[in-house]
Amino acid sequence: MAGRTGRRGEQGPRCQHEVRLPTRGANRHLRESGARQLNQSIPISVLIKQTAYQAGFELAGIAPVRDFSELNHFPDWIDAGHAGEMKYLEARDAAGQLKRASLRSIAPWARSVIVCAINYNTPHPYSTRINDPERGWISRYAWSREDYHEAVMRRLRVVENRLRDMVGARGQDALVTAGETPALQTRCYVDTGPLVERVYAKYAGVGWIGKNTCILNQKLGSWLFLGVILTSLELDPDLPAPDRCGTCTRCIDACPTDALIAPYQLDSNKCIAYLTIEKRDAIPEEMRAGMGRHVFGCDICQDVCPWNRKAPTTAADEFEAREGLVNPALNWLAEISAEEFREKFRGSPIRRAKRTGLRRNAAIAMGNSGDPHLIPVLEKLAADDDPVVAEAARWGLEQLSTPSPPMSESSVRNS
Repeated sequence: MAGRTGRRGEQGPRCQHEVRLPTRGANRHLRESGARQLNQSIPISVLIKQTAYQAGFELAGIAPVRDFSELNHFPDWIDAGHAGEMKYLEARDAAGQLKRASLRSIAPWARSVIVCAINYNTPHPYSTRINDPERGWISRYAWSREDYHEAVMRRLRVVENRLRDMVGARGQDALVTAGETPALQTRCYVDTGPLVERVYAKYAGVGWIGKNTCILNQKLGSWLFLGVILTSLELDPDLPAPDRCGTCTRCIDACPTDALIAPYQLDSNKCIAYLTIEKRDAIPEEMRAGMGRHVFGCDICQDVCPWNRKAPTTAADEFEAREGLVNPALNWLAEISAEEFREKFRGSPIRRAKRTGLRRNAAIAMGNSGDPHLIPVLEKLAADDDPVVAEAARWGLEQLSTPSPPMSESSVRNS
């Protein structure tokens, strides 16, 4: 999970397999050969986590398939309109029930969820320490050289294939399925499936759900991408991670748009990540000032989290930042051509905002910059053929033409 909102969809990298076990005679041969390759006394649950670490994941755990209490709040969250325009979160099954409210509705055969996590933190300053009025902020997760969906899925497939091999080597006795058919079913998701990954991450022991709604691990912090494998195999579950947020409310206090309406509760309509990525057309004017110079996503609630104070950096080269994406120049983003947008952001999650959204966000960021040097760019954008960009530019011009009081220390920190 790279965050709470702004990059989920029903479509995306996914793998699904069904493995038919061999006949009884072949099973005997496999058991004999498997004894030479595997220590049959070691539970598959342990071996699969070892494989996850070997594939490059820092964390791995197993959760049972249950209707956890956290999932009971999801329908209320949807009914309150807190999902904004993200209609894919409202997907329902044939019975009219929200798919994400219960894994049983989309995968009745699933018995366990393998949750893997990988660190994507890089050694660049946090957004709360940057204050250059001519530059914007792109969320840390989106800097990567390779789209995280692909990078995580590649590792998940290693784990999934190893699981299939182990089940095949151990024979039918290792398998528990939803019916009489002796088959192993698996399905992989990287931020694209109809389930709430962070809930299963909690019950897999990967981390707890923080008050900012992100998964937190006491050793790695919250800069984590999650990948899950649903399986029909009954695996030994891990213990859920205890909540270590305590009385801290720094994430809630630091949010400039008050998107964290209560501990563990997010209103996407107010979230900068949602506004800059998922929101189409014009952004409500009352939300614009709080966006500061964010042009794609937001890291503030993670930047101020004490558990990220000493967060380690990633060992995965594909998560290193692409050139120009850390504190990008606002005028470059505002005037980026369609061809350059396609070229620069090929294989990047930034494409989700589309060129219109990125240029709109840059115009708003210019308006929030307080820098009169950006007025010529905004004047040009105010006459742009794209009405969404032109309207945002006119708003930006109004902000720069209106004298504003000096920014307070807290405003500088959150801008």
